Amino acid sequence: MPDRIRILLIDDDEDDFVITRDIIQDIPGRNYAIEWAPSFEEGLNLIRQKIHDVYLVDFFLGAHDGLELITRAVEEGTTAPLILLTGQTDRETDEKAMRAGALDFLVKGAINPYDLERSIRYSIDHAKSLAEIQSLNAQLEQRVHERTQELAEAIQQLEMTNRILHEAQLDIEKALQKEKELNELKSRFVTTASHEFRTPLSTVLSSASIIARYKTTEEDDKRLKHVDRIKSAVQNLTVILNDFLSMSRIEEGKVYNVPSVFNLVSFCKENVEEMEALVKEGQQIAYTHEGLQELVELDKQLLKNILINLLSNGSKYSSEGKTINLETKITHEAVTISVKDQGIGIPNADQTHLFTPFFRAQNATNIQGTGLGLNIVKRYVEVMEGTMQFKSVLNKGTTFTITFPKTAKK
Repeated sequence: MPDRIRILLIDDDEDDFVITRDIIQDIPGRNYAIEWAPSFEEGLNLIRQKIHDVYLVDFFLGAHDGLELITRAVEEGTTAPLILLTGQTDRETDEKAMRAGALDFLVKGAINPYDLERSIRYSIDHAKSLAEIQSLNAQLEQRVHERTQELAEAIQQLEMTNRILHEAQLDIEKALQKEKELNELKSRFVTTASHEFRTPLSTVLSSASIIARYKTTEEDDKRLKHVDRIKSAVQNLTVILNDFLSMSRIEEGKVYNVPSVFNLVSFCKENVEEMEALVKEGQQIAYTHEGLQELVELDKQLLKNILINLLSNGSKYSSEGKTINLETKITHEAVTISVKDQGIGIPNADQTHLFTPFFRAQNATNIQGTGLGLNIVKRYVEVMEGTMQFKSVLNKGTTFTITFPKTAKK
């Protein structure tokens, strides 16, 4: 069964509503629902809601008339059909109704179920056809506008051929350079991945083979030694994979800044405690905070990734027994976080390339790493609308300082 057609009768005479309702009920196979608006204002308000499929409008509506209502409704964008009802046949009124926007004209005293059903059906079909024509006209106008715009642009391009050719040449050169950089990046990715995976995988394979030889209780210590080697190798693989996945998400634009309010001091203490189990023997992480305020509004997960990466680097590039310092500071203007190590430092010649993907400083080539960590950290900081700086002295250590604009709640 087709959807029910909702009809609104706008008529200040309730008797006319009852008569019209009875006529609609006599329509064979009817699927109509009629509602009533007893005044000009109420009828216009209901029309604005656009919840009816067709409107029957009486000519006389108190201080107003149906022609005025039809005109107002059409001006306000009504697309559902309007049918004018009047008490007598009047060609002039019929023509005025059509000019106002009505789709049909019925004489109230002569309405029968057949004529009313025909008028409703005709008006709805006609309204749909008009809507389609208007849509096609709009599309045609848009296409004409687009074609005109294209022609104007083509003429302008012809007039500026020399400049455009020069710019096109520059664009091609830039594209080729970008393609070259991407190919180099892919090459470094494959080389780095194969190299970095080979060492921990070899460790896992060799230790797993050796463990199989130790079968007695007396050899438990030897077994545990190789189990620890496997755990360490798997942990290194996890770090490498996380770096590659993070880089991929960044390049695909899938890293978003989602700030939340949290206690920075508690957050840092939790991360320090987590990292202390992973640093080299004798190393420790010293944490201090400056400022009375402890709440910040930052992306917690991105900040955790930043801290873990910088603290891991501090441990990795420092010898055993050294201290890594983590400091936080909150002022009215900014949130500052710094990580200072006592490691090998960064040669001056390498510092300008420090945040380049896959770059390894000259004095770090024998230390395991992908060369992605600091690039990822810097990209995360930028996503969080912060800035990152560093100072480094060869063989004395490096300090990374991150500053975020103050958006925390008190």
